[in-house]
Formats: sequence, structure tokens, C-alpha cells
Amino acid sequence: MSDPRIRALQPVRTARPEDEAGLGELDRATWSTLHSVQPRPWPPYEPFFGDRRPPGDHLVAEAVTDQGALLAGYIRLGRPTPLACNAHVRQIQGLAVAGWARRHGLGRTLLRACAERARGEGAGRLTLRVLGHNAAARALYEAEGFAVEGVLPGEFFLHGRYVDDVLMGRSLTV
Repeated sequence: MSDPRIRALQPVRTARPEDEAGLGELDRATWSTLHSVQPRPWPPYEPFFGDRRPPGDHLVAEAVTDQGALLAGYIRLGRPTPLACNAHVRQIQGLAVAGWARRHGLGRTLLRACAERARGEGAGRLTLRVLGHNAAARALYEAEGFAVEGVLPGEFFLHGRYVDDVLMGRSLTV
């Protein structure tokens, strides 16, 4: 099957249980050491949704294509800790855009929808972690108002080299 041609983008929406298979497939298709510290997934695959990753924590982007409506990307928004003193912070815990859907602004759209959702939940800060060698993701995050707030040098050893864990955040009140 050739890559679909995007005709229109649907509004970002909250994931539904029936999105599980498609999101799992998207997650596996976009896996890369550029952004993942987990081993490449192999069958049998773990469920995409779980107790700590319910559908409601995910926002999805769909594209209307020449092959019909397809899941094009997702972003996972969660709390970094269950502590009451940290309840004002939300954390991006995953972002993926299908290869065929890149360069259409979906990553930016998902980030903005995520920030809006976090504000609606009363959050005043949004944080994330990104691997130091993922220059494209870091540039996108910086363009959307995130700043580097810390670096854990050489935190991960991936494919024969040490990679920094970069902590980024932004205010949602400005």
C-alpha cells in the first residue's frame, strides 16, 4: 500500500477504546531510537491502553486521505506524579506522528491541543522529556514555548553511545 495523500485534517479528539489497535500499530510503526529508550516492540504486543495509559489520556489526530479517514498521530498527557503538591503540572508522555503525515503541522497541532487540555484541567505548567539527539523534536518544542530546564548527561546508553535526557517545560499561564 502506498502512503496516503492527506486531503484534510480532522479536529483533534480524545482517544476512544476502539482506537487501541490503530494507535498500537502507529506506535510500533514510528518506534525509533531517536525518541525511545525501550527495546523495539515484538509480538506478542502489549496493549496500547492500560491502567496507567487509559484512552482519556490520549489526544488523537485523524486525517482524511485518499484511503479514507486514518489515525495520523497521538499525544499522551499525564501527571508526572500522583502527589497533590504536583497537581498543577501535566507531562507529555508520548507523541507520535505517522511518517506519511509528517510535515503537515500535526505535531504542532497535537502540542497545542495538549496545552489547551492541560489548561482546562487547571494545570499551570506543562513538561516533557526528550532525548538530546532528537534535534527535530527539540526544535518543535522550543518553537511552541518549551525551554530546556535540565539535562541529565549520558542518562541512556543507546546503540553504542551515551545520550542525554533533556527536561523541558513551559508555563501555561502566559
